[in-house]
Amino acid sequence: MSHLTYMKTRFQNVFYLEKALEKLNIEYKQQKSTDELFQHNLVISQSNGHEIQFCWNGKEYELLADLSFWKQPYPVQSFIDKVAQKYANENVIGESQKIGFQVVNAQKNSDGSQTLVLERWNSKANLY
Repeated sequence: MSHLTYMKTRFQNVFYLEKALEKLNIEYKQQKSTDELFQHNLVISQSNGHEIQFCWNGKEYELLADLSFWKQPYPVQSFIDKVAQKYANENVIGESQKIGFQVVNAQKNSDGSQTLVLERWNSKANLY
């Protein structure tokens, strides 16, 4: 018997979620919602025919999966953690670029974290 599990996330921006999945080489497809108020879901196919979905609940994307049919290369929590790390990275870079910052250095640390160095030139600075 199938038992679907919803797992909360903090993913609120589909653009950054899609970029995170792409950076992790996770293939997905968009599934448009029939309700116009909600954004589309992201569906990840698995070799066993049981899909994983990121479903919009009106506030954030939840991970929907039947855990007894989980066929990813790492456990569920590790999967969510990897996506969350890439999502945060894409979010910081994207939102920073909107206000004029550029990435000047990105370094992956031995503990798996990433250090970003951003800079923005102040074009209104007094150069006297």
